[in-house]
Amino acid sequence: MTTDTPAIEARGLSKRYGDLVAVDGIDFTIPRGEAFGFLGPNGAGKSTTMRMIYRASPVGGGELRILGLDATSGRDDRAIKARLGVIHQEDNLDQELTVRETLEVFCRFHRLRGAAAAAKVDELLDFADLRDRADSLVITLSGGMKRRLMVARGLIGDPDVVVLDEPTTGLDPRARQSLWDKLSRLKRRSATLILTTHYMDEAERLCDRVAIMDKGRIVTVGAPRDLIERHASPSVIEVELADAESAGAVEALERTAEAHASFGGRLLLYTRDGEATMAAALAALGGRPAHLRRGTLEDVFLRITGRGLDG
Repeated sequence: MTTDTPAIEARGLSKRYGDLVAVDGIDFTIPRGEAFGFLGPNGAGKSTTMRMIYRASPVGGGELRILGLDATSGRDDRAIKARLGVIHQEDNLDQELTVRETLEVFCRFHRLRGAAAAAKVDELLDFADLRDRADSLVITLSGGMKRRLMVARGLIGDPDVVVLDEPTTGLDPRARQSLWDKLSRLKRRSATLILTTHYMDEAERLCDRVAIMDKGRIVTVGAPRDLIERHASPSVIEVELADAESAGAVEALERTAEAHASFGGRLLLYTRDGEATMAAALAALGGRPAHLRRGTLEDVFLRITGRGLDG
């Protein structure tokens, strides 16, 4: 296999559970060295797609190739799994082992022994900033430390593809930033990252491209800022609508922007000139507050599907 071979190729990929179509014939290609994200609300099909990629679930239909190997039939699953690093959302660490023991156990799984195992453990302790906690029991670690340990454990086999399922869910902002730094270092090493996340700032920071999924289908794919430019706008003004807001007042607000959407009791005004539109909106509101922010991937999803990423 050459480095020109994509990390992942899917054609007509699908998965059913009885009458439920979880993944509905999707196509995508992930080049080697790219950071690629699947975004969407619960039930969109992203987790099912990820499970087929890391070989926890068989392909239901269509074709899937991973690092040039056949994942459709399952005959190459052993070879594929040997080249993947998987970091699950759930904490599945052995709480009674130390940090060092956790890494040493997984070195044995990857047939690393002696000096080679010791060198790999030291490398990953440094990568995860856990050297000073190497002899601490896992149960004593903070949530952010545990997540960093899970990432380090997933890198023991020097995987060609690293799969991350909601990597920072439940972490405080400081721990999220620390883990983002670690994942950014992986990107600089030209690792292929595939992740799901509900955090739009995480997707924009880490991902070269994202696929937004809804109802088992991919509705759009692209670089985060390109998607925002194409489907939303650089600036968004949020207005809280009063229960008795008149139709005329709402229409006057809508005319101040290039596009608009209503969601969860809010009116969203999409514009390329945030300051001018903000001034017009405030005039139409008669002094009531409005909030100006930059466009996000959640705006893209709302504009395309009519609902937010939280479902």
